[in-house]
Amino acid sequence: MIPTLRSLWLVAGLLLAASASQAASVTFAGLSYSGDSKSIPARFPYSLRLEKAQASRGNALNKQLAAKLAADKPRHFELNPQGLTSLKGQDQAVVATLLITGETVSAERFGDVAKLMTQVRAQAMFFDFKSMTVLRSYPLSFAYLDLIDHYPNEREMQERFATLYYGDQDKPGILQRFADVMRDATVPDQVPRFLQVAKVRLGDDARKELPPELARTPGTAETWAADLFAENLSSKTGVPLLPYTKGYAIGNTLSMRVSEGDVFMLKLPEADYAITLDIPKFRHIKSGEVPAGTSYIYGAYAHVNIQEPVSGKNYLDADFKNGEVKLVPASQDTIDDFPAYHEAIKGLFAKLADNLAGNRSDWLKSSTAASDIDKQIHSTQQLLKACK
Repeated sequence: MIPTLRSLWLVAGLLLAASASQAASVTFAGLSYSGDSKSIPARFPYSLRLEKAQASRGNALNKQLAAKLAADKPRHFELNPQGLTSLKGQDQAVVATLLITGETVSAERFGDVAKLMTQVRAQAMFFDFKSMTVLRSYPLSFAYLDLIDHYPNEREMQERFATLYYGDQDKPGILQRFADVMRDATVPDQVPRFLQVAKVRLGDDARKELPPELARTPGTAETWAADLFAENLSSKTGVPLLPYTKGYAIGNTLSMRVSEGDVFMLKLPEADYAITLDIPKFRHIKSGEVPAGTSYIYGAYAHVNIQEPVSGKNYLDADFKNGEVKLVPASQDTIDDFPAYHEAIKGLFAKLADNLAGNRSDWLKSSTAASDIDKQIHSTQQLLKACK
């Protein structure tokens, strides 16, 4: 009998499950970067400068990460802090890394002010060190957007970027968010089921509202939307997802380089359940006006489909909408629409994920015309349980 692709992945899954269940510990590999190693300096200049600066002060990012993990230990596995060199000669091992998948730093003049947008996207990724296969991944990110009264210089951009790693006031940065994910993360103790944002489509009406930093390079906007959805779903429900790979993986192979220099080619399993996001448009309307200012409702629209590709069964297949209010003071003579649209689509994904996590809200019924939405939510919740 000729083995099918699905049967081969089932065998691989059983091997991975055996590896994970026998692993008394998870080895921490530190910080890593996704994609072709030669392009890493061009794609992650601010992260690399931050890493180099901290290392020169004797406080390397890997050292800081290890300290956070030691202070707030993972609840579901023992963490081996000895690094990849401790794995030589071992047949089986599960490795975890903070994989940086994208960074954005963009400055744009806007009337009398400048808009500075910075963002880091990352994954808390677990992989089998022997088979070099991804076991699971938890997406995380931090975006910072502010308006300043002058065009920022390079030093100010780097300072804002450091905020993404260390946090701002009560908002934890990437380092702490990674530690928080590791505290609650699990490794599979049975044949894992894989969930992935597989496809993103943005309509022309939605695309024309995007800022240049998202619209300039093909695939960037789709990655932004996929990561936004995946992070909200994962953080609300605790379910891991395979990373959305368009732009930094070739076929089912993901290249990454750990900060100590080693390069790995990781195999990505085939997703058992595929998520497709369609974002056709953004809209805003004036909702009120007084002498002090004007209020607007900014709306985001999305169709979310979660399907089992083999059977064609749909678990979730519905249109959703979400509105967020933006107040504009009378003294402000220019309006940047995108931050409000960003909050609207982020709110849509967060509220949907919250309902999938079991926190039903009135928003759900008001956001969709699907008459069987309760049944769809329940069906999807069962699917998510199978993926944990």
